[in-house]
Amino acid sequence: MENEKDLVLGKIQLFENNFEYSLKETAIILAAGHGKRIKSNTSKMLHKIWEKPTVERVYDACKEGLNGMNIVVVVGIKASDVIDVISNRANTTFAYQEQQNGTGHAVQVALDTIEENKYDGIVYVLPGDMGLINKETMAEFKIDFANSGADMVVLTGLYEGEPELNSYGRIVRVKALDSEGNPSGKDEGKVIEIIEHKDILRLNETEPYKLHFNGRVYSYSRKELIENNEFNSGVYAFKYNHLIKLIKQVNSNNAQNEIYITDLISIFNQNALTVGAVCPQQQYVLMGFNNKSVLKQMEQIARENIYEKIKDIIEIEDPEDFFIHENVVKDIIELDSNGQPLEIKIGKGVYIGAGVKINYNLTLKKNAFINGNVIFGKNVTIWENAMLSTFPNQKLILGNNVEILWGDIVKGDIQVGDNARIESSVNVTGSDEHPVRIGKNVVIKGTSYIFGSTIEDDIFVEHSILIKKKVERNKRKNGDVQQVKFFLPPPEGMDSISDI
Repeated sequence: MENEKDLVLGKIQLFENNFEYSLKETAIILAAGHGKRIKSNTSKMLHKIWEKPTVERVYDACKEGLNGMNIVVVVGIKASDVIDVISNRANTTFAYQEQQNGTGHAVQVALDTIEENKYDGIVYVLPGDMGLINKETMAEFKIDFANSGADMVVLTGLYEGEPELNSYGRIVRVKALDSEGNPSGKDEGKVIEIIEHKDILRLNETEPYKLHFNGRVYSYSRKELIENNEFNSGVYAFKYNHLIKLIKQVNSNNAQNEIYITDLISIFNQNALTVGAVCPQQQYVLMGFNNKSVLKQMEQIARENIYEKIKDIIEIEDPEDFFIHENVVKDIIELDSNGQPLEIKIGKGVYIGAGVKINYNLTLKKNAFINGNVIFGKNVTIWENAMLSTFPNQKLILGNNVEILWGDIVKGDIQVGDNARIESSVNVTGSDEHPVRIGKNVVIKGTSYIFGSTIEDDIFVEHSILIKKKVERNKRKNGDVQQVKFFLPPPEGMDSISDI
């Protein structure tokens, strides 16, 4: 255990950057939990939605939605893995929560990394598993907080399922009438506290739950609290100078014996500070997950969002079965803004990963897999089950009018000239030391394997194995270019083979 702590602290020291005190906004991302109910050896924070870990999605939403800010990532269980995902980024620091003692404790640990007398700004707190939150929601939340004039604001959601299945903490607001029947006036609707679901279940069914607010008493039945559909998302905004003073007053007097950040609402109210609550425009952005089925739902929502963005720009055969990396989606939208039809067709089960550069009149047929720095020319067709990919720092460049047929594997540092055609059952590999260069109008067919070779223009290759070879363009007397067929390197290991 001590060795693990030393490893984490060493990695934090390696990756963290200085906290920039001139920046007036700071996000604290709570990524210390593991998530027992997910039943996985992988941290809940590292499970992916649309190929990106949830904690990274939360991080990006903050960075892009709240421009110019510090981020403190609280790590704990699987800390080293979480740190590796975020790695070395500007104005980003890490806080190690060695013992997980609740969200309030995690915020305390994060605040310990900030020198109190040197900072004055806004602090946002977010759970690291909220993988559908986006920059638009965070930008909107920033505006809502500024406009509210409040000292603390909670981002809330509206639960649409059966009340008994709602395990979120409930937002308790001031009623129209207090317990004596007097109108609440301007206090009506203000947030009194958040009560956790497990604490509601502990309440007596016959006795009212009473709360004090602004000199009045308000009563709530256990049933009333359970049926309250406004829930706590776990996203908050605070004025730092109030948060740093009052966070120390949070205690663990609850069903879980943990320090809840939600207790700050009542503490803020007790100190005559204002607490507000706002809902995002889209409810799905508040989703977190504790099991694989909800994670799958979130993945489906992410897919639907991607499809909505590009469904009228390109043709997608099956909206339920495709993957296009978000960076590629941005490229598609940018190309579309030029006004020229893209004529891009995406077959069922197609995968287009990060780094891919698409182009006009591109057809990717069923189950084509494209990943890495693959750069397409115009009028390219990739047939069923073909795989094109690169290792890091390599490029696979396809010229115009290239066609790659069924089941081909094309991988590595490769350039393919215009009008080339690579037919089915071909494997082409280019390494850093031995790249592949295929000229214009080349045809490669049959069961062929090409590694680290250069093939000049207009050459026909069939049923051949070319390893670190140069194939020159030789013309016959009749003007035809010499074809290459059935070329095989000399065999090795013959002395290990004999007749049976």
